[in-house]
Amino acid sequence: MISPFIINDKNLFLDRFPIGQVNRSLQAWDAADEYLINHLEENNLIKTKSNILIVNDTFGALTLNLAQQNVYCINDSFLSQQGIAYNLEQNHIDDKNIHYLSSLDSLESLPNNIDIVLFKIPKSKSLLVAQLMMLKKTFNDDVIFIAADRAKEIHSSTLKLFEKHLGSTKTSLAVKKARLVFSQFDAKTNSHDQNIPQITTWPLENTEFTISNHANVYAKDKLDIGARYFMQNLPEVAPETNVIDLGCGNGVIGLTVLAKQPQANVQFFDESYMAIASAKKNIEENLPTTINNCQFYLNDCLSGIEGASVDLILCNPPFHQQTATTDHIAWQMFKDSHRVLKKGGELRIIGNRQLAYHIKLQRIFGNEKLIASNDKFVTISAIKR
Repeated sequence: MISPFIINDKNLFLDRFPIGQVNRSLQAWDAADEYLINHLEENNLIKTKSNILIVNDTFGALTLNLAQQNVYCINDSFLSQQGIAYNLEQNHIDDKNIHYLSSLDSLESLPNNIDIVLFKIPKSKSLLVAQLMMLKKTFNDDVIFIAADRAKEIHSSTLKLFEKHLGSTKTSLAVKKARLVFSQFDAKTNSHDQNIPQITTWPLENTEFTISNHANVYAKDKLDIGARYFMQNLPEVAPETNVIDLGCGNGVIGLTVLAKQPQANVQFFDESYMAIASAKKNIEENLPTTINNCQFYLNDCLSGIEGASVDLILCNPPFHQQTATTDHIAWQMFKDSHRVLKKGGELRIIGNRQLAYHIKLQRIFGNEKLIASNDKFVTISAIKR
């Protein structure tokens, strides 16, 4: 949704990304963004050419308002980075002062001349901890640190994490159901001496494989039940089959395909830097002889991928984007899959029963077939005619 974000006499029009969304009611900014910007203005915290690090800006509400400063954006989401760039262009804002940093891992090098850190609290607690420790490792106690989120998401346990990894922490009053968190970096809080949880590892059940997950990858400690059920209902793959693991996460589905058919060609797609890094690591360490058959892509679903080019697409579509529950990503995945599949090619998905993905597949492909189901999940196939 193109939503007017009017604050401090600025009238910005922000669009969620990707822009072709079915649910147009979701706006591209929230009250926490507004609260942060107002706090900076009311307390005269922005000086001429301040160096500002913005962490987890979703679609640019913070970045666009501060674009006249020297801004560094760090985000694990390729879509968020694309959304920020898109909204800068649509609002005719010069991006010469904007520096993008990809969050490939929690040891990413950060600029050390930062005056202010603005931090949107991520949904993932493991990512939150990794990012807090990364910040503490980089900056001294003279940096101004302000975090923000919806008030209902800031629990006492959340504040304890800020206390533990940064230093003394306090919160603001709630405004429009949003709240700010202020932390003073404390030299006694020695994140310098702590092991930053860059990667977790765990054994993949019924195999000899060890799975590695970066901090922002779903189900970071064990195989999630949806992936387990999907792995039990994958199709047989012939040699030289061109396969896409769409929304690959840690790549466990593509890894399973390669374990059974090492002569398959598998492409891994995700919008998370950490997911792609995890998937590549898992192939390299578990099936190193197949790595030349694999390609890894950061992308908005299958944007820009050649049509009629693959035989099989395997997908466990998400039903949320950041904290918003939405099915637009699933819609895009299914439509992109229809375009990219060869005639006779198959899209096989797994989803929660109540999401009714069979209706979407029937509408896009003109057919769908139930492969397997249990009390929670369904595995469905659609063929490009």
